[in-house]
Amino acid sequence: MVNQHYQELKDSYLFSTIARKVAEFQKTADCKSRPLIRMGIGDVTRPLCPAVVSAMRQAVEEMGQEGAFRGYGPEQGYGFLRQAVQMYYAGRGIGLDTDEIFISDGAKSDIGNILELFDRDLTVLIPDPVYPVYVDTNIMDGRPIVFLEANEENGFLPLPDELGPAGLVYLCSPNNPTGAVYNREQLKQWVDYANDCGAVLLFDAAYEAFIRDPSLPRSIFEIEGARTCAIEFCSLSKTAGFTGMRCGYTVVPQELERDGGSLRKMWLRRQTTKFNGVSYVVQRGATAVFTPEGQRQTEETLDYYWENARIMTEALTAGRIPFTGGAHSPYVWLKCPGGEDSWSYFDRLLHEAHVVGTPGSGFGRNGEGFFRLTAFGTREDTREAMQRIRSL
Repeated sequence: MVNQHYQELKDSYLFSTIARKVAEFQKTADCKSRPLIRMGIGDVTRPLCPAVVSAMRQAVEEMGQEGAFRGYGPEQGYGFLRQAVQMYYAGRGIGLDTDEIFISDGAKSDIGNILELFDRDLTVLIPDPVYPVYVDTNIMDGRPIVFLEANEENGFLPLPDELGPAGLVYLCSPNNPTGAVYNREQLKQWVDYANDCGAVLLFDAAYEAFIRDPSLPRSIFEIEGARTCAIEFCSLSKTAGFTGMRCGYTVVPQELERDGGSLRKMWLRRQTTKFNGVSYVVQRGATAVFTPEGQRQTEETLDYYWENARIMTEALTAGRIPFTGGAHSPYVWLKCPGGEDSWSYFDRLLHEAHVVGTPGSGFGRNGEGFFRLTAFGTREDTREAMQRIRSL
């Protein structure tokens, strides 16, 4: 009667387990000796930029006026925001039709919902370690999963060397949790692989705005051939602080077809059936992100987080602790000192340094022995946390 595949899931979602452990520690007397610093969950701390706040205030005023009030909007997003996203891509030389852009309440939702377009018998390639949503949503659907080995030897960037055919491939660059970034040549290998075997690349670009090196691709559609094999997911959560606002977008190219059917048309049909769209007020705020003023203000926020990441990587370098990420990502993926396992290191940081991070084993088998820290905290907390970590 019920979906038995739910029985195959781990008892608790990674971040739920972390929250439980932290809550238990906060009840102890030891917790009160100094403040707890959270560098685990990838939530932001900087406020919305003024351009976004102004646009949303104006939109709220409109919603209170006759003739300006808006009810249900288009499920795929208002034209003004889709055009803004279109111009954002055009600024990097990527041509998109607005019909290929779908506004959503965030990349996480779409990454799970997109699976409805595909047969449950398709083999899915998923890097390990990886963002848990990729794995859990496929387990819920009962799909066969093949894990790609992401490790120190390949810089946590697996490639399709000697892989057999598959139906779906998840890629995330900059990667969550490792912070590693694919270059153009590496992504071209994946595009060629997908086109050769008929796979579809599900490309998570949620952290593209953190890439500072212009030679590194920020979109899969910068790669020749991607329009016939890739879907791209992006979000304003980390780019513009929309974690509490919920707004993102998914790009499904016109040329992407499988079994004689258009995946763009299928996704449109799915969204118009099951999704009522993102609120007008939020979409007005999101549109402001792509204005010249919004881009300037957003860049200032990204600079703040990037400086946090620099402080973190500088401290780890001084402590001779191996790591990846930080340069083009808000995540720093460090190797647990002394060969310690990741949950033991989590407990030690929590109890001895009062710092919360994310154990690497929660992201997969290859995450064991590693640990993720985020750059989304305040400057003061970041400095203090790294001093505490080094003191251990």
